[in-house]
Amino acid sequence: MGKIVHSSGKRKRAIARSTVKEGKGNIRINSIPLEIFQPELARDKIRLALMLASDYVDLNKINIDVNVKGGGAIGQADAIASSIARALVEWTGSDDLLSKYQEYDRTMIAGDHRLTEPHKPSQSSKGPRHKRQKSYR
Repeated sequence: MGKIVHSSGKRKRAIARSTVKEGKGNIRINSIPLEIFQPELARDKIRLALMLASDYVDLNKINIDVNVKGGGAIGQADAIASSIARALVEWTGSDDLLSKYQEYDRTMIAGDHRLTEPHKPSQSSKGPRHKRQKSYR
């Protein structure tokens, strides 16, 4: 049995779990090949994580399976890119690849530190800064 690496990535409400193992270069997201994954902007974000790693790992000799749920399309794309980047760093064991990801975009490895603003009392369900509407007439 070959080497297998599991990794996860998060962005907003999206959570992606990726598995990297020896194979023929297949990349699947929720059982959909990356080539036909929609929207195209999300596909490009995911490809970016793979392009940065192409000097350090032969992408034609590994299979990457990703399961993602929650959030929107771009949040999911960022979560997928993050989980793939973390998995490839662990797969190669290369500090050079880690520093390349951190140099390009630190959030690919470290995650995004921003949090949602807590909702305030009064009109809490409508958002953190919603105030009661006022009528002058």
